[in-house]
Amino acid sequence: MAGKRKTNPAGSTNSYRGDVLRVLGALKVATADQIQRIGAPHLTFRHADKKTPSKRKQARTASHTGALSDMRKHGLSENGGSTGTGDFLRNLTLKGLEAASHELRRLVTEMGSTARGAGSSGASHPMSVNETVIALLRPKPNMVRLANDPPHVQAAAQAAVDGPDGIGTIASFWTEVPLPATGTWNTPGKGGAQADLVLTAPQDGVPLLFIEVDNCHETPEELADKLEKYARFFRRKVKDTDGRERPMWRTRWNAPATWSGDSTHPPLLLVFNRFGERNPDITVAKLSELTSHLWRGQRCRGYHVYDGKIPIIATGLGNLIEQGPDGPVFFRFGRDRMQPLREAIGNPRREAVDAREAEELRAHMEAHQAKVRRAAEEEAAKKAAEREARRPLCTSCGAKFTDARWKAAQGQATDWGTPKDSHPDLCDGCKERAGAATVVPAAGAQVRQEQDQTVPEQKGTSWFSRLRG
Repeated sequence: MAGKRKTNPAGSTNSYRGDVLRVLGALKVATADQIQRIGAPHLTFRHADKKTPSKRKQARTASHTGALSDMRKHGLSENGGSTGTGDFLRNLTLKGLEAASHELRRLVTEMGSTARGAGSSGASHPMSVNETVIALLRPKPNMVRLANDPPHVQAAAQAAVDGPDGIGTIASFWTEVPLPATGTWNTPGKGGAQADLVLTAPQDGVPLLFIEVDNCHETPEELADKLEKYARFFRRKVKDTDGRERPMWRTRWNAPATWSGDSTHPPLLLVFNRFGERNPDITVAKLSELTSHLWRGQRCRGYHVYDGKIPIIATGLGNLIEQGPDGPVFFRFGRDRMQPLREAIGNPRREAVDAREAEELRAHMEAHQAKVRRAAEEEAAKKAAEREARRPLCTSCGAKFTDARWKAAQGQATDWGTPKDSHPDLCDGCKERAGAATVVPAAGAQVRQEQDQTVPEQKGTSWFSRLRG
């Protein structure tokens, strides 16, 4: 035990160090509080009985704080300043990013920067990005780790487990992802954008989602310029490994060819945190006008077609934290109602029309198949009736021939080598009786013939012998 404590003076365990590597590897910079809420949410309920918020935070983050201390001694992490509320910021070193790449199963070249210096100005934007990730994740406590805790702790944790699910895991998120309009992934040129977040969670119905977080500092015009850069990136095509041209984003991320039947670009979510002086409602209205050419679809049969367009969705961070991705807090540009995230990035009206048409087609096909079956059954019944009408009758008793008897009788004219039927007009029973009647006289004649051949010649009884006498 002493040797282990010497290696990790703060007494951290591999599980908590793994939490740190995964969270910081994905988010680049975070507080111990955010690391704990993502990596070990059960600790939030275990220490809920502390008297003050500061004591509760200190208790629930102690394990990850110890892990960060040990990792800093090993050159894996470092302190990166503090937030506006006084929480210490943590980030990984290059050595730490390499270790995190194994935890997240990513290439080292995809890990991004160390985020050193992010806390020099309070890191208000990275903190909003992190809170967006937590609101989308909605981490659930592991009830197994609370098995020995008091009932009221387990009940509170169970309520969280039973609540609405989030989307993905921490490994589903990527931060500060370059979207090069020119250049390459590793050396992007001018004119491109950088996504605050990229979410890939096909297992949860969100195969690919780009996310921009705004603290209500940017003007609608500034945001519109950023969206134009997104559109430029989405339209860019490059040669893939098979020599064919494809959209550049498809060479990095897997996504279906269509969303809800539309050949759209990937959806983009705007998350507004009311931190700055701008009103997000006014910003969204103006931004919708400025970017209508990017998102507006064409009316078609009761729904809109969005081929070649970008689904742009907006929400408030407060609403997202409160209701999660399944709450009706997402506004898609061009629509008149709030929707859950999965509906907002899709095309429910088209899905409804497609489902109705598919059901009508299925019903039509079933009706056609039933009609074909009925016609086949009627034809089969007609042929059976015609065949039955041709079935021979026994000329002796009038009974219908069985199929086997009919086949045997018909075979006399066509089957070479088949013994000739002695009574082709009789049924099996009458034929058997007729055959027996024929056999008895024939047998008697044969017996008499055999008897005649065996009687000895009597001498002296003929007229010739009498004459001789």
